Amino acid sequence: MSPMRFLGRLAGVWVLWRLATPQPVPVFPAGQRRPPGPPGRTVLAGNHEFLLREAGPEEAPRLLLIHGWGFDSLAAWHRVLPWLTPRLRVMALDLRGHGKSDRRRGRFSIEDLADETAAVLDSLGPGRYTVVGYSLGGLVAQALARRHPARVERLVLVATAARLVRGPRGVAGAALVAARALARVDATLLPRVLHRYLRRVGAVPAEHAAWLWESLLNRDAELHHQAGFALAGFDSREWLERLRLPVLCLVPDRDQLVPPAEQRATASLIAGSRVVEIRGARHEAALTHAGEVAGAILDFLGPSAPEEAAATAEA
Repeated sequence: MSPMRFLGRLAGVWVLWRLATPQPVPVFPAGQRRPPGPPGRTVLAGNHEFLLREAGPEEAPRLLLIHGWGFDSLAAWHRVLPWLTPRLRVMALDLRGHGKSDRRRGRFSIEDLADETAAVLDSLGPGRYTVVGYSLGGLVAQALARRHPARVERLVLVATAARLVRGPRGVAGAALVAARALARVDATLLPRVLHRYLRRVGAVPAEHAAWLWESLLNRDAELHHQAGFALAGFDSREWLERLRLPVLCLVPDRDQLVPPAEQRATASLIAGSRVVEIRGARHEAALTHAGEVAGAILDFLGPSAPEEAAATAEA
């Protein structure tokens, strides 16, 4: 039997095995619990509902957190939130197809996500926000600042860039199609890999392992990869320099997914932007270096932030 025929049969056996057997569940240590974090409420924006988590003094400066691809608002930010909520009114949103927000079918773009985010903010009333975007959320934050500038006072980009996919888009598209096909056969494959990695690097403590597993597994394979196609098609380099607002770029200096050089190059496109490097951090910096991420955000807002936010709210 030729090697290719053998591999083909092996792949066929694996597919049949995955289709016929129950989904595997990891074994978790005793004493499992959910991490502390604000419960969410659904907000109606247009004809769709989005989950929004809110915490912190109502009169404090407003901060909007936008999560990355494959996470939700709690999974991405649960370690950062305790550092921010004593001083800020923090809101964390589940994007469409993520977490507990509506799962809408069909293709969409980063600009669609930005418009939906603006619609959620409109439902909350007037005012401007410091918008913090992590990875995919950083693309949404950029598009939000461009398309809805009256809503964005400051911008914080964490482990992100003007484009997250380099090289021919056709290659990225083919990779996403292949990954989607695998996910249709085994919906637990990517969550298992990511869960094992995050546990191994200490991004989530042992007592939250079961919660993390359920959070990562709570996804629709089709919508997850549609978000990937949106991510692959985004490129803000032509217009990013025209943004006129304070911008902070937090760069994990060991980022394995978005090259730090690409993140620094993005910062260089924005006049007056500030760059803070998170030493020793990888792409999951919001989990492993939460105190440093939060500290940089608070320093960026500065001591005058409460007065500025009060003036904005009155306007």
